[in-house]
Amino acid sequence: MPISGSCLCGAVRYEADEPFQHFVYCHCSRCRKATGAAHAANALVPRTAFRWLAGEDKVGNYVLPGAARGFATAWCTGCGAPVPHVTRSGLRVIVPAGSLDATPAMKPEIHAHWASRAGWYEDDPALPKVDEDAIGSIPSTPASA
Repeated sequence: MPISGSCLCGAVRYEADEPFQHFVYCHCSRCRKATGAAHAANALVPRTAFRWLAGEDKVGNYVLPGAARGFATAWCTGCGAPVPHVTRSGLRVIVPAGSLDATPAMKPEIHAHWASRAGWYEDDPALPKVDEDAIGSIPSTPASA
């Protein structure tokens, strides 16, 4: 069953077949820097289960030089949003889960590189949850103003 995805501006669109091979939260420093977040949420699919629908020519790529296992990232050159990229082996595609347009059937199965997580990251179920812009929901204090 295919699931579609796109970048923020919609110029880059793709689809991938479910089920994914893996679906992980990665806390390594490279993924944190590539996403600007506490962790990446990545689905891995076989190359044969992935298709570009539009905008493949608008995908920028960066391959980290000298990385032993290899590390790469891709983005839409129009809006800068992360988009899928093919692994160095060419056998799999890493799909940033935030770029999916629907909820996948599979849920993340593991927190990878947990020991490398950001020191400020806490998976705290007691934190308040809101359905609107969080900035407007947090009371201002001198320290956060």
